[in-house]
Amino acid sequence: MPALWAAVLIGALLWPLLLPGELALRDMVVLDSPALSAGTLGTGDLPARNAPQDGLLALLGGVLPASWVARAFLVGGAVAGAYGAVLLARHQGAGRLPTLAALTLTLWNPYTVERLLQGHWSLVIAAWLLPLIAALGLTGRTGWQWLALWAASLTPTGALFALLTGVATARRRLPTLAFALACCLPWLIPGLLAGGGASAASVAAFAPRAEAWATTPGSLVGLGGIWNADAVPASRELGFALVGVVLFAVLATQARRVPAPLLVLAGVGLGGAVLAWLLPDALAWATAHVPGAGLLRDASKLTALALPAYVAAAASIRRWAGLVLALALLQVPDAPRALAPLAPQEVAVDPMLVERVAGRDVLLVDEPPLTRRADGTVIINPLLKALPTVESGALVVDGVLVDPPAPRWTEAVAAWEAGDLGRLADLGVGVVVDGEEATETGAGPQSRTLGLWLLAGWLAMPLIATAALRTARR
Repeated sequence: MPALWAAVLIGALLWPLLLPGELALRDMVVLDSPALSAGTLGTGDLPARNAPQDGLLALLGGVLPASWVARAFLVGGAVAGAYGAVLLARHQGAGRLPTLAALTLTLWNPYTVERLLQGHWSLVIAAWLLPLIAALGLTGRTGWQWLALWAASLTPTGALFALLTGVATARRRLPTLAFALACCLPWLIPGLLAGGGASAASVAAFAPRAEAWATTPGSLVGLGGIWNADAVPASRELGFALVGVVLFAVLATQARRVPAPLLVLAGVGLGGAVLAWLLPDALAWATAHVPGAGLLRDASKLTALALPAYVAAAASIRRWAGLVLALALLQVPDAPRALAPLAPQEVAVDPMLVERVAGRDVLLVDEPPLTRRADGTVIINPLLKALPTVESGALVVDGVLVDPPAPRWTEAVAAWEAGDLGRLADLGVGVVVDGEEATETGAGPQSRTLGLWLLAGWLAMPLIATAALRTARR
């Protein structure tokens, strides 16, 4: 029964992925053949916010359509999340209906829907994996827990959440911490080498947002509250966000039955999100001065840390398990319809331009970082994924520059305007695309050695987890 119900939920949520095309929705643009560059490997001009995800997709895109690889990752993450919910329910001694309630809450929640609509697909995978990481840790399955932790580390935020969940629940905490930190190296090392932080002004742009009638804290405890109103399902603005508050109150009655480490994680996640809303100046200071703190400027995503506790609480309910299941569904009753924009698109990228660039860094003149799909939805410019570009990284919200452009981009634009091809070559820019014209500077492809080594190290981490499995069996 749990397997069948999981299949129904996964199908209802991810049905658009069965359609042909490439993935293009807001922050998610996954082409079939993305460029393998220093930027995609996390060692480019911008902070490594998508490492090792983008590098892995670019590497696999040389063999398989990367958009279908991402689809497979999403489905696999959902299946693993469902299995994790069942394991955690068993740990709580749950019967069939509480298990189904726990499974439903894992997969079908505002966090899943809103983050998918924002294009944060790998963060959703990480959130789905957190109950599995917790269950494996609580039951002492170290090797399997490390494998799940590694899978969640596809994105930096996911790696951080997996680290916290893994260390909190593991029986071998120091080895688990070491393993988790090693999984963070593809973005941690570039971040330490680059130094600096994100703009303090960006904190306000990504602040948690109240959904209709639920208030900001209520939206957060209901696992919603994303900053972008366009990524919020219609039902959440019609009052269904209040269902999440009711569900939270019901789950809170089971707090004494929830393992203490999961309660601590929930406190960190929910407390951190609410504090970021209450004390935005403190988060702004940390974002500007603490390397890596920019990962947390989108504070509502911290609520994912509460998911294992919610799942354990749902599994602990006996008499009202059916109510919990219904409330979980009613938080986002229109999820299948709301996720229709997840449907892949036909993305036009000039293959002759890709061939001419031949792996060299490209400066795109007057090419916007964002564009729109045919239906008007904003997406990242596909050229930034198809070519190894010199990225600006500038972020403008409501007409205000909250993240300044990268220094190399600024220098490259100035050199192009001055007609200084030599300076462009010194900056590592091999091709400048200005309108219909492409000008070569003589510079060759830039080194990707560090990024490739970091990706190779990350790909080798399952070998360590497998060794832990073998040791446990002896």
